[in-house]
Amino acid sequence: MKIQRILFATVPLDGHFSPLTGLAVHLKQLGHDVRWYVGGHYGARVAKLGLVHYPSVKAPVINQENMDELFPERKKIKNPIARARFDVKHTFLSPIPGYVDDLVQIHNEWPFDLIVYDLACLGALFVQELLAVKGVAVGVLPLFESASNPPSDDPGQNAIARSLTRWAKRAKIHFQFNIIMKPCSVMFNELRARYGLPQEPGFMFDAVFRNANLYLQSGVPGFDYPHRKLSPNVRFVGPLLPNKSNGKAVFAQAGETLKYKRVILATQGTFERNVEKIIVPTLEAYKNDPDTMVIVTTGGSGTTELRKRYPQPHFLIEDFIDYDAIMPYASVYVTNGGYGGVMLALQHRLPIVVAGVYEGKDDIAARVQSNGVGIDLKTETPKAGQIRRAVETVLADHQYRRQAQQLSEEFRSYPANEIATGFIGQLL
Repeated sequence: MKIQRILFATVPLDGHFSPLTGLAVHLKQLGHDVRWYVGGHYGARVAKLGLVHYPSVKAPVINQENMDELFPERKKIKNPIARARFDVKHTFLSPIPGYVDDLVQIHNEWPFDLIVYDLACLGALFVQELLAVKGVAVGVLPLFESASNPPSDDPGQNAIARSLTRWAKRAKIHFQFNIIMKPCSVMFNELRARYGLPQEPGFMFDAVFRNANLYLQSGVPGFDYPHRKLSPNVRFVGPLLPNKSNGKAVFAQAGETLKYKRVILATQGTFERNVEKIIVPTLEAYKNDPDTMVIVTTGGSGTTELRKRYPQPHFLIEDFIDYDAIMPYASVYVTNGGYGGVMLALQHRLPIVVAGVYEGKDDIAARVQSNGVGIDLKTETPKAGQIRRAVETVLADHQYRRQAQQLSEEFRSYPANEIATGFIGQLL
C-alpha cells in the first residue's frame, strides 16, 4: 500500500476513541500521514500518540461529562425509552451538521484519501458520501441486530422452536428499531435531505453498514451470534484495543491481591455516573468478607465519597486503573457490559457477571451468557445478593473460565491491527 493521507474521526467518548488508537499508531508506523479529528480533551491524547490533531470547531462537544450540564432537562426524564431517544438525538444526531462543516474544511486544507470513523460518528459518513472519498467505519460495539441483518436460525433447533425463535427475533427487532428508535431515524433522514443525500430505510445505523466502503468489526466471530449472514463489507479483525505506547502497564498493588482467596474487578464504565447501580451493590456484597478483594474503577464518579463510605482494607477504589495490568490478578469481572472491557476480560480468560440493559448493553450481556463465559443478571440495578450469587456461581463452575479461555485463544489468532491494515490496503 502506497503512502496515504488518513484521517481518523471519532465522537468524544472514550469507548469510541480509545479502541481506534492502536490502529492509528500502527498505520503511522507504516509511514502513512495519519491525523485525527475529535473534540474536547481528547486533543491532548491525540498529541501523545504523535498525531496531528484537528479540534472540533463547529461541532459541539457532548459526552457523559457535560451531558447533564448542557441539558439539565435530561435529569427529569425517567422513562428509559425517552432518555435513550434524547441521548441519541443530542449525542449523535444534532452534532452532524457541525461534524460535516469541520470535516469538509479539513479536507479543503488537507485532502485526505481515506476517512476512518467509529460507527457513531455519523457526520463522517455524510462527508464520505458528499466528498466521494473512501470511508472505513469501525464497529466499537458488537454487531447489532437490525431488520436488515438479524442472526439467522439455528439449524440445530426443531421446526417449532425455530419458528418461535424467528417470531421472537422479528418482534424484538421491530419494537426496538421501528418503534422505540423511529423518531431518531426520522431525524437522521431529515439531516440527510438537508445535504441532498438519499433517504435510508430502517434504523439509522444500518446506513453505516450499507454505505461505508469497509466495516471493520472489533471482536471475533466466536463472540457473535452463530449462523448470521453478514453484510458483504463487514470484516472481523479481532479486538481493537487502545495503543500501549509505553509497553505493558504495571499494577502497583499486584502483591496485595495474593493475600486474598478471590479478587473481583468491578466497573460501570465512564458514561454511567450513578455509582448506586453496580459499584455500591458490589461493595455491599463483600464489605464483610475480608477474604475477597474488590477493586473498583469509578470513571471519576464519586471516588472520594465511596472511599469514605467503604473504608474496608480489602477494597481498592480508584478513578481509573489500566485493565490490561490488573486483569491477570482478577478472578471475575463485574460490569455493566461495556464492549471494550468485555473484550479485554475475555482476552484475560476472566469469567464475567453483567448487569446492563440500556445503550445496547443488553445485547452484550446476552452474548456473554449465550457464549457460556458469564452470567447476565438482566437488570440495570442488581441487588448485592444477586451479584454475590452470580460471582460465586461463575467461580465455582469452571466451565465459565474454560469457555473464556476458548474465546481468548480465538482472540490471539486475530492480530487486529495487522488484519485491519490488510483490509484497508485492499480497499485502497
